[in-house]
Amino acid sequence: AVIFELEGEAGFREREQLILTEFVVHTHTVLATGGGAIVLPANRGLLKQNGTVLYLHATPETLWERTRRSKHRPLLQSHDPFGRLKELYVERDPLYRETADFVIESDQEQVIRLAQRLEQQLRAAARA
Repeated sequence: AVIFELEGEAGFREREQLILTEFVVHTHTVLATGGGAIVLPANRGLLKQNGTVLYLHATPETLWERTRRSKHRPLLQSHDPFGRLKELYVERDPLYRETADFVIESDQEQVIRLAQRLEQQLRAAARA
């Protein structure tokens, strides 16, 4: 949130891209990006070229339930945070789907079952 305040979203995205560039070269690493990392075409390319991309999909309603109490989400600090979240979803969902090797529905999944499904997908990708 501090970087957003000092440098705006553009500054945050620039830093995010630099860090992503450093981390994608590591093998056997799980990298969980922030929701907006997918927006920059260069980031999508880095992710796609350097590993298996899993998109943990959730509906805007589920995302809202997971994030609505957080005060550390600068893009949702608006007069209509749920409306803003839906706008971000409409923008980002197609980009995630375009980039992902696998889409995993995560709305109703218990954490342990979701982790098992992720492991299965990653093992299958490693064998391919």
